[in-house]
Amino acid sequence: MSSGWLAGYQAAGETEAADVARMWALAAAEPDPWSRSLPLHFTASALVLHPDSGRVLLRWHQRLRMWLQAGGHADPGESDPLAIALREAAEETGLPDLVPWPDGAIKHVVVCHVPSGKGEPAHEHADLRYFMATGDPDAARPENPGAPLRWLTLAEARDLVGTNNLRHTLDRAAALLAAHPGPR
Repeated sequence: MSSGWLAGYQAAGETEAADVARMWALAAAEPDPWSRSLPLHFTASALVLHPDSGRVLLRWHQRLRMWLQAGGHADPGESDPLAIALREAAEETGLPDLVPWPDGAIKHVVVCHVPSGKGEPAHEHADLRYFMATGDPDAARPENPGAPLRWLTLAEARDLVGTNNLRHTLDRAAALLAAHPGPR
């Protein structure tokens, strides 16, 4: 499998470096590292931002019972993580104008534990995280009533996610928003 999209990624710290190493090993060992049948498989996600207001959009994840970024699994035949993250974010938020922000580079990589449930054994996601921007935050619509969406300031989002690893993704978004200030 080609994992060129991971080639230029620079891990920050030992934990992330270990996660990146596991992802390289997964990509090298598996013909389809996106397959949900693997105990560790790739997923792609997007933290949706409205750069003009500095807010982020979080989605309630019913199974995990927590607020998370949009994202998920590849559909059969998909292997481009940016395209997967964009598709998943559009499906889960209803936003038709999402674009990679400020560019299409991976912004954070995390190996996440997923407990058993819905007929699946416990497993891990090798999550490749991107930032996507919308110019029309009011167009956001949840994909179903059990997955509400919330626009939040970065401080509100940090409080809501607590110690979840999404906090580190939010910190990276804060740094980029500070470097690319909008009207706010």
